Amino acid sequence: MKTIALQTLPSGATAAKRLAARLELPCDEIALNRFPDGELRVTVAPPADTTILYAPLDHPNDKLIALLFAAEALRRGGARRLVLVAPYLCYMRQDTAFHPGEAISQRAMGRLLTTLVDRIVTVDAHLHRSPDIKSVFPGIEAENLSAMPAIADALAAGGIDSETVAIGPDAESEPWVRDLAARLGLQHTVARKARHGDRAVEIEFADPTLLRGRPALMIDDIVSSGTTLMVAARTLRAIGATAVDAVVTHALFPAAMVAAFTDAGIRSIRSTDSVPHPTNAITLEETLAMALWPELSTTHSPETTR
Repeated sequence: MKTIALQTLPSGATAAKRLAARLELPCDEIALNRFPDGELRVTVAPPADTTILYAPLDHPNDKLIALLFAAEALRRGGARRLVLVAPYLCYMRQDTAFHPGEAISQRAMGRLLTTLVDRIVTVDAHLHRSPDIKSVFPGIEAENLSAMPAIADALAAGGIDSETVAIGPDAESEPWVRDLAARLGLQHTVARKARHGDRAVEIEFADPTLLRGRPALMIDDIVSSGTTLMVAARTLRAIGATAVDAVVTHALFPAAMVAAFTDAGIRSIRSTDSVPHPTNAITLEETLAMALWPELSTTHSPETTR
């Protein structure tokens, strides 16, 4: 009988253990040791026939090397199938060469990961100009899951004012905003953004009267520098929004920036646990478990076969 188990990079251990418990699978932490010159030694647990690798790929460079080495050890140890669960998938935003000589990181990442694993499962990957996740990883299985069902369930459970307007801070956020607004029965709108530099943006809304005197909920996939979110919040408060909250799939900003968000008029900011962060308030274990159930249909965990 084929076996299945989960192994995780240390940074994802908390969420990985919850997911493993949901799937009733054993979970081992991959050991990482750093030599004085910065090189890594990677040690995996004995592999199952199907081994799920859990790796949130924020701060990705060392993690990618760790995945490369872990995949080598697992394949050599007998793993027949490797499934990478990367709730946040790095290097997807650079999907074209904006200036001469620039590398297209999305393309390079696609080529690397397709040589390592047989399937990739991620959440709200940034695919602005790519048709779908399969075009990034040709030749292997790949799924780009939505965090919006989990976010909608969490917001509904906590209670949300029916007068709230769901806000997209820029055009790229429109798919997530539209989806979440429909799930919660809210009106929504998307801002127009003009970028004048990495940290200089201008935000305006086509119909400010829609927002005046009502709470606003900003939705985005990735918050990194936080500039767009803060400018949008200040604009909303100036228009007359009674409160501004934010929810994001991937919180990549430094934890210390929460104070700056508060100063900009953001009452609360919540994120999913796609990457470990102090703002984590929404778990993705059910979303990921649903996608991984088919892996279990023809396999059994080592614990159930002993």
